[in-house]
Amino acid sequence: MAVITKSGMIQNPILKGFNPDPCILRVEDNYYIVVSSFEWLPGLRVYQSRDLAHWVHCTDLLTEQVNLRGNPKNCSIWAPQLSFHDDLFYLVYTDVKSTKRPFKDVHNYMMTAPTIEGPWSEPVYLNSSGFDPSLFHDEDGRKWLLNALWDYRITEGNKSSGIVIQEYDPSLQHLVGKPQKLFDCTWLKKTEAPHIYKQNGYYYLITAEGGTGSGHAVTVARSKELLGTYEVDPQNPMLTSRDQPDLPLQCAGHGSLVQTPGGEWYMAHLCTRPIEGQFAILGRETALQQVYWNEDGWLRLTAGGSTPQLEVPAPLGSIIKVKEEITIFEDIFDGARLKREWNTLRMLAEDSWCSLHERPGFLRIRGGESVQSLFRHHLLAIRQTDKRFRAETALEYAPASYLQMSGLILYLNEDNYLYAYISHEEGQGKVLRMMRCAADEFVLLPEMTPIENDVPVHLAVDVDGTKAQFHYRMSNEKGWRPLQETQNISFLCGGFTGNFVGIAAHDMNQYRESHADFSYFRYEGTE
Repeated sequence: MAVITKSGMIQNPILKGFNPDPCILRVEDNYYIVVSSFEWLPGLRVYQSRDLAHWVHCTDLLTEQVNLRGNPKNCSIWAPQLSFHDDLFYLVYTDVKSTKRPFKDVHNYMMTAPTIEGPWSEPVYLNSSGFDPSLFHDEDGRKWLLNALWDYRITEGNKSSGIVIQEYDPSLQHLVGKPQKLFDCTWLKKTEAPHIYKQNGYYYLITAEGGTGSGHAVTVARSKELLGTYEVDPQNPMLTSRDQPDLPLQCAGHGSLVQTPGGEWYMAHLCTRPIEGQFAILGRETALQQVYWNEDGWLRLTAGGSTPQLEVPAPLGSIIKVKEEITIFEDIFDGARLKREWNTLRMLAEDSWCSLHERPGFLRIRGGESVQSLFRHHLLAIRQTDKRFRAETALEYAPASYLQMSGLILYLNEDNYLYAYISHEEGQGKVLRMMRCAADEFVLLPEMTPIENDVPVHLAVDVDGTKAQFHYRMSNEKGWRPLQETQNISFLCGGFTGNFVGIAAHDMNQYRESHADFSYFRYEGTE
């Protein structure tokens, strides 16, 4: 949830933690932002607001419609675009199956629904020539699909060679005519994330350029005709943090526009807040900038310049509510369903491995494949949204082998994680220990802590920037004890996602034979 200060300014980022590639849309009095989910499910999280300041997670758009098992890290669901026309929501997105160079196996799809909550139609396949699809509804009723064009023949640098456009026929539910190259890259290169807006007689093409890292930027071009030729903004880039490493918001780019009922314009865009100036552990987040059209018809920040601002004016007439920057999430597993904040990897949470019914009042997680599995990793996690936080859980677990483990985990991807877990060691019995994988280098910490049988174990982790200290206690104890030394977690950054904190169970002896029962999970964060 965003924070509005007493001065009536919206504090960025408006969506903290892993919330990249935002597409913003207004339908009547409701604003929506949909973000990428990559390998995490449910996919394509949607946030809703009435004032651009206070945002709530309202729904997720992809559940059983996708099969992500086996997809490599940083692949799967990319850069969604949400539009609304003739009383119908349109969603286009990319399912990335592989990014192994020089090729990129990407498939673009479309779904529709009468409301944001659905019911959503089955995905319709569109094309595979590139990623970041976007649908433009022209005034004459025709619909056009845009996407970044991937050219494997480019031998040096990025292979995103520009933007391609092709007409979409809704009655036939497929593309018609021939694709046409609409826009080449500027000097920034790596052109992607296209959106077209019609304004004052011009078609405005907004793209992301410069890559999603420190060189990221928003490029704006315009044309009197939809199919071009497009003139680039003479002050390009319109928004960027490049070459200014001291800015609090880095990697600014991947923008989309929305107009308020009062005629004000805003741009939602991607950003990061690197810890210690270099470690984007929280991942790529979503920020909001107020913009306007200048006398020459170009898009500009109302703050001036081209750098992202930490504070932007709230829309005129907004009701200002001051909120403290404290994030609390707690699940005591006493309901019929998991809370919607939870996420899983490449597969949905199903009763077969993640049950609230087998033992009422507990979440039972049956052991899945290894912590590095791309198929059946039985992990339940939430986004890290704060630079400082504490997470706690308690579990009952009776492992019979070192191949069985369950506990509390900090997880970026299968190559980067820190896991405090209960297991069984020959000659020692039930033990508590830790493993770490950083940049695909696995380390099993040698220290083992014997723990009692048949006693619930409480685990906690305190994170402060790049430091993480795990703790433990038995349920019959009051005080917490440190588990191992403080760990440096600066490696939990990079790629396209952000760090998650969660609970998991693994059984590499006999799949789903063992299980752990969790009685609660709590996350409390402060900036």
